[in-house]
Amino acid sequence: MIPKIQTIPIQHLASGDRLAIQVYQFSGSKPGKKAYLQANLHGAEIVGNAVIHQLIEFLLTLDDSQLVGEIWLVPVCNPLSTNQRHHNFSTGRFNPYDGKDWNRIFWDYEKQGDDLAAFAQSQINLEMTEIYHNYLKRIQASFAQELAKIQSPSGVPLRQRYRYQLQSLCLDANYVIDIHSSTNQAIDYLYCFHNAQESAKAFLLDYSILMSEYDGDAFDEAFLKPWLALEKQLAALGKIIKFDVESWTLELGSGMTMNPESVAKGIKGIKNYLAEKGILKIVGFPVAETASHQINFANKSQLKSYYAPVGGMIQSKVELGSLVKEGELMYQLLSFNKNQELPTLIDIYAETTGVVFTVSTNQAVNEGEYVLSVMHLDK
Repeated sequence: MIPKIQTIPIQHLASGDRLAIQVYQFSGSKPGKKAYLQANLHGAEIVGNAVIHQLIEFLLTLDDSQLVGEIWLVPVCNPLSTNQRHHNFSTGRFNPYDGKDWNRIFWDYEKQGDDLAAFAQSQINLEMTEIYHNYLKRIQASFAQELAKIQSPSGVPLRQRYRYQLQSLCLDANYVIDIHSSTNQAIDYLYCFHNAQESAKAFLLDYSILMSEYDGDAFDEAFLKPWLALEKQLAALGKIIKFDVESWTLELGSGMTMNPESVAKGIKGIKNYLAEKGILKIVGFPVAETASHQINFANKSQLKSYYAPVGGMIQSKVELGSLVKEGELMYQLLSFNKNQELPTLIDIYAETTGVVFTVSTNQAVNEGEYVLSVMHLDK
C-alpha cells in the first residue's frame, strides 16, 4: 500500500528557506474511520518519529484491503521546535518568539461562544450519526474563520499560523494520537480522558494519568473537548450518547532518545488500538489479552514530585520504574558549601508508597529544582 505524501509549508524564514511538515496518508479500499498520528510536537521528544517511521514501513507491506478507512501520519510535526538547540541539548518545549509551550496554543471550538445548549436541543430527536455530522460541520465552519484572520493584512502570530496547519489535518478524524516523551527520564504511559478507560487498554501500557481537568489548549484536549461538552449537554436533556471520537497523548520514555523498548511498546500498542477500532485488519491483532489488560490509572493528584531542599549533586537515586515504600531512601544529595565546612550528605525519604514515575536527567540541582516523581498506587 503506497501513501499519498503531502508537504505543507509552516514558516518562511528571513534567509529564504522554508520549514515544512510532511504528511503520509494511507487509504484503504473501503471507506471508514480516520486515525491521525503525529510526533515531535516538543523538540526534544523524538521517540515518536521512530514509532511513526516503523508504522509507515509496516503499512507499506499491507494491501489496501487490510485498511478500512484512513491513517494519517505526521512525523517531525514541529520543525521549529525540533531544530532548537542549546549547545548539544535539544530544548524545543517553548516557542522562542513568545515563550508559550508549543502544546498549550491550540484552537478550542468550545471557547468560541456558540450556543451549545440551543444546538443540543435542536438535535435531540436525531440519530447519533446525524448529530455527529451536524456538529462537525459547525466546528469546521468556525475553524475556517481562522484562515481569514491569517490571510488578513494584519496577519496573526506564528503560533496561530502553525496551529492552523496542524489542526486542519485532524478536525474530521475519529482518533487522534499525539506521541510525546518526558522532558526527563520516564516510564511509558498515556493520558486518558475519564470516559475512555476501556479503550485505553488497547495500548497495552501499564500506567495512565486520568484527565480530570483540562482547558482545551493542548492538542489532544482541543480535539476532544468540544465533543465531550456536547455529550454532557445532550445527557442533561436525557439523550445519552458517546461519539466515536477519542484522543490520546502517549508518553513514551525520555527526551532526546529513541529507547528501543519504548518504541516497540508504542508500535505494538498503536497497532493493537487501530485493530481494536476496526481500522487495521491484520493477523494477530487485536491481541487476545486486550480486554483483560490491567492499567494503573492515577489522577495528577496521585503524583508526588520531589524537589531539592538545597543545591547539590544527586547520588544513590532509586531506579526509574521501581516500587518504593513510604520511609524508604529515595536519593542522597551531596551538598557543598562556602562556610569552611566539609560537604554533607542529605538523605531524602519517600513520603508515600508508589512507582518511581519520572526522574531528572540532570543530577546537579539547585535548591528547589525537580528531582523525581512517584505515582501513588491504589492497592
